[in-house]
Parts: sequence; structure tokens; C-alpha cells
Amino acid sequence: MKIVFSRHAKRRAKLYNIEESTISGILMRKHLSQGEQVIVQDTRGMQYPLKIVVSVENDTATVITSYPLKKGKRK
Repeated sequence: MKIVFSRHAKRRAKLYNIEESTISGILMRKHLSQGEQVIVQDTRGMQYPLKIVVSVENDTATVITSYPLKKGKRK
């Protein structure tokens, strides 16, 4: 699967010091279906869980945004 980052996603990653390889690694481990999806994942080296919004079309996953969830996960 090809992973593409939107300009917004690149800027958010840079703002919060999130490596694009970290986001790509999380997406490669997930089974993504067609359409828009939200992934919340605890990540090493980050104080808060990482939220990733991704849109999947055919064989391309476009990362729309990613940022740390400062309020934490809902249970």
C-alpha cells in the first residue's frame, strides 16, 4: 500500500515532532479498509496517544492529519 501525506499532515507532524516513519509504521500494521478512518495508538516516546486520520482509496492511503491526543483516550 502506498502512503501519501497531505500538506496539512506534514505540517502537523513537524509541529508536534512526529516522524513520518512512525505514522507509516502504524498504518502498515493496521488492516485498512476503503474510506476515511481514525486511528488512536499509544506510541513510544510520546506522552499522549497519537491520533491519525487517514483516507484509503484503491491502493493509496492519504494521511489527512495526525496529532497527540492531549485529553487521552476515551474508555
